[in-house]
Amino acid sequence: MTNCITRNYHAHGGSEWVIGGKLTFLPGATVEGAEGLFDLPSASTPASPTIPYIADSEATTVAALKDNFNALLAALRTAGLMAAAPEGEDA
Repeated sequence: MTNCITRNYHAHGGSEWVIGGKLTFLPGATVEGAEGLFDLPSASTPASPTIPYIADSEATTVAALKDNFNALLAALRTAGLMAAAPEGEDA
């Protein structure tokens, strides 16, 4: 006897589909009630903030390169692209 494990099934009395396998949309398929679900951000409305221009590093020492790198990290934090340092740690 072969054991068969169903990875895609109805749950909660049929009000939910559980997809544990691959979901494939064939050409011409439609999805109703999912307005905005598959929308990708456009170039005119960026999904995330833009950080200010940072020039390429011209560091000639490890210390100067560290300063450049820390400036990049600070710009990412300021733009909201990276979380702030946890309390008690220096940023």
